[in-house]
Amino acid sequence: MDSRTFIMLYKAMVRPHVEYAIIEAIEKVQKRTTKLVISLKKLPYKERLLQLNLHTFKYRRLRGDMTEVYKIIHDMYDRSVALELPRNVVLEVINKNYKSIAFITTFENFLLLQELLTCAWNSLPDHVVDVNSLK
Repeated sequence: MDSRTFIMLYKAMVRPHVEYAIIEAIEKVQKRTTKLVISLKKLPYKERLLQLNLHTFKYRRLRGDMTEVYKIIHDMYDRSVALELPRNVVLEVINKNYKSIAFITTFENFLLLQELLTCAWNSLPDHVVDVNSLK
């Protein structure tokens, strides 16, 4: 196998599993450590998070992804460093209707990522999509 084929296969087939496993492991640590607050110990995990004003790591990752989509849509990236986009994916918006977007990438093996980003963004409520700034 040549290095180009290896990289494509690794990025498409291996790295997503590793990243998922890491997220799951971190989530377990957060789940256990939130029980250290004595008054919250008996509460379900989601309730402990609410009481502590914390979010799951899956939510934080999705929120981060949506922030990056917002930056891409609103041309907040310097084109000279476009290869530094999150997860090494160069995304272009092919439908700049802010309510409904679609992406193309420079890498064929990121079709799943495109679908996830597109579905997540397109499911956001209008008041979130229509914000004027990242803050």
